[in-house]
Amino acid sequence: MSHINIPIFIPHLGCPNQCIFCNQKHISGEEKFNENTIKSQITRILSTVNGKTCEIAFFGGSFTGIERSLMIKLLDIAQEFVNSGKVCGIRMSTRPDYISKEIINILSNYTITCVELGIQTINEDVLNFLKRGHTFADTEQAVCLLNEAKIPFVGQMMIGLPTATKQDEINCANFIAKHNACGARIYPTLVLNDTELANLYISGKYIPLELTEAVDRASEVLQIFIDNNIPCIRIGLCDSENLHSDKTFLAGPNSPSIGEMVKSRIYYKKIVKQLKILEPNNESIIIKCPKGRVSQIIGLKKENILNINKKFNIAKLTISEIDCLKEFDVMIEKED
Repeated sequence: MSHINIPIFIPHLGCPNQCIFCNQKHISGEEKFNENTIKSQITRILSTVNGKTCEIAFFGGSFTGIERSLMIKLLDIAQEFVNSGKVCGIRMSTRPDYISKEIINILSNYTITCVELGIQTINEDVLNFLKRGHTFADTEQAVCLLNEAKIPFVGQMMIGLPTATKQDEINCANFIAKHNACGARIYPTLVLNDTELANLYISGKYIPLELTEAVDRASEVLQIFIDNNIPCIRIGLCDSENLHSDKTFLAGPNSPSIGEMVKSRIYYKKIVKQLKILEPNNESIIIKCPKGRVSQIIGLKKENILNINKKFNIAKLTISEIDCLKEFDVMIEKED
């Protein structure tokens, strides 16, 4: 990678309440926050980056919701590194209801390269069930304020939330795309211990998505971002030891490969669509794909190839990498 984030985790700082699915201490692995170690953390990480472009990223809580003097102190520290030329900017995660004109005025004094907005869903009923503590109107206002201030934002959304449908997820992705996000993150809902969602799962009132269904639903959302030229930064939480511990993870589509599986599903759907038009009849075909995407064409445990061979009457299937193809583009032709 030529670009990295220097993550500063502020677990639950700034959050007015705890959503039923959330336990940032489990996700980040951070139990406490010590503002006095920030400079040394950043300096230590900078010593290992070897010329890569860096951003300082305040993650884990609602950064713009923390006590103002602390927020400004942290921004001042980060800006010192920007001014020295050691990092290119500052990014942060926050809630929609903590983006206001006052916040925009504060952020305008700093080199903010991105605000990661925890949208999660735009369905009002789902927001209420999740105890998010804000409305869809807050989300609309937040993205409009960020756009007006020309501050780039990443739309974070979730699939498989309790009471949410596939259509809710599609609507959320379309909303993010419509409001000119510079990127997106897709998070399948996981059941973490010490959350209200864990209690719902244990009582049988919430059933998480199976991995296969999560991959399919995430692929439909990802396709919306692809169609709108919005890069998807991540699918699924960062893989960590915390998410493989019985003390942390309880249930849900938790796989370190889920991002690759979702991208592979996109390719599979595109290939099937073209093969239905091509109608191979015991003929050999060549699937042309972008460089470095052969494994995604093949699929996990050769799932894509096995299903394609089963679905269509193909004598021989060859995969060829092509320099000129963009990610998620495929071309299929019959072999002479």
